[in-house]
Amino acid sequence: MNRLIALAALAAFAVTPAWAGKKDDTLNFGVYREVENYDFYFNTAREGILIQQLVWDNLIDRDPRTGEYLPLLAKSFKWIDDVTLEMELHDGVKFHNGEPFDADSAVFTINWVSNPTNKVITQANVNWMKNAEKLGPHKIRLHLKQPFPAALEYLSGTVPMYPKDYYAKVGPQGMGREPIGTGPYKVVAAKAGDFITMVKNPDYFKDSTKGQPGIGKIHMRTIREANTQFAELMTGGLDWIWQVPADQAEKLAANPRLTVKAAETMRVGYLGMDAAGRAGDGPLKNVKVRQAIAHAINRDSMVKNLVKGDSRVVHAACFPSQFGCTDDVRRYDFDPARAKALLAEAGFPNGLDIDIYAYRERPWTEAVIGDLRTVGIRARLQYLSYASLRDKNHAGETPFFHMTWGSNSINDVSAILAVFFGKGMPDDFARDPELHEWLRIADNSVNPDTRKTNYKKALQKIAEQAYWLPTFTYVVNVAFTRELDFTPDADEIPRFVRARWK
Repeated sequence: MNRLIALAALAAFAVTPAWAGKKDDTLNFGVYREVENYDFYFNTAREGILIQQLVWDNLIDRDPRTGEYLPLLAKSFKWIDDVTLEMELHDGVKFHNGEPFDADSAVFTINWVSNPTNKVITQANVNWMKNAEKLGPHKIRLHLKQPFPAALEYLSGTVPMYPKDYYAKVGPQGMGREPIGTGPYKVVAAKAGDFITMVKNPDYFKDSTKGQPGIGKIHMRTIREANTQFAELMTGGLDWIWQVPADQAEKLAANPRLTVKAAETMRVGYLGMDAAGRAGDGPLKNVKVRQAIAHAINRDSMVKNLVKGDSRVVHAACFPSQFGCTDDVRRYDFDPARAKALLAEAGFPNGLDIDIYAYRERPWTEAVIGDLRTVGIRARLQYLSYASLRDKNHAGETPFFHMTWGSNSINDVSAILAVFFGKGMPDDFARDPELHEWLRIADNSVNPDTRKTNYKKALQKIAEQAYWLPTFTYVVNVAFTRELDFTPDADEIPRFVRARWK
């Protein structure tokens, strides 16, 4: 691997201009996964959240360090009752195309994204809203379908405001080609799946809780090859990269030109299994096969040898800090003998063949495949782009998949359970009516104890039935030029608006 990086560095030095970074006030960074549509509501990539923070604003903000909810585009907010939130909006804020931000744009955005016929990809982010009404030029009321205690958490993360006239004209495809927001950076060039270039918004409103942008230009490129990213970082083609494998992070940290930082994130990995038989009448409909898989995977070894850092094994289908998460669930210790016995009990004494779908950290999926092979499960890797795998999942075509979820950095268990086990959700491969009912009660109760009780029931059944095998929390390693002053946050959202050149 070191030799490959060295060769890649020489190649990059030969063909890549030494972009100046600090010298020309441009932050160049690379990402592995493509964003297929820059319209925030029509992609689910973590990189889409990164762009959202720069280009758009939400009505409410959340301090990533304290968790406090703060007014953003709304200058104040108050609950009228359990299902009505009233907000006064900032006056004088403009979208990048000059269109004013006001009650009309806020009401339009909320009513458009909450309308299921418009098919926002992650419905759980918006389907709790009934509608919004205009009370004045800069005053609105948001009406919820029913009480939803996590409303402020979602408003602070997954409901950016769009310009009414522009979006009504161009729709998701037009917004994807030419994103327009109120945020600290405005887009000057973009090609979905390839790059996006943003420049500092000189008219960004001074009262923003995000702060004022410091760096003049930000340029993101999709670079799928890790070695190419490493080489460009070392030769000046890139100023910042993330999701660096632990072993390479250690090597990059030895470079005096670079800084490497790590932080545990809200992202958890999981093995999803088609218990409902959406992809056909396969072996994963049998709970003993699913439990055998759970016992076959050596998650502790993966954390110690592959993920490293502050990563930890998780047993419940949630991130430990999320409201409603509990680790009081059935645990599946690494036990190959037990896995083989369960396979035999399920009618597969000689093991079985199955496809496993994945989209990131290929060596980690290959480690899973190796563990499965030991107990007689012969898994064939189908490695796809994230967008392709997500679409296949939603179509019910993937019986077994190794994926991750970052909950859109929402610190409430509804941000994961409602997406993967909620009634009618395209990612639900359990199709369990009991889970649907417990989640309905928990998601819509204002009583914290009621919520915790029902979430606990759901998490315990998910574990008991092995609908999922949660693997571990993710640690994001970021590496960047020492000329950059940057601090990562634990919610896995790089806030470049706070970054500065030294």
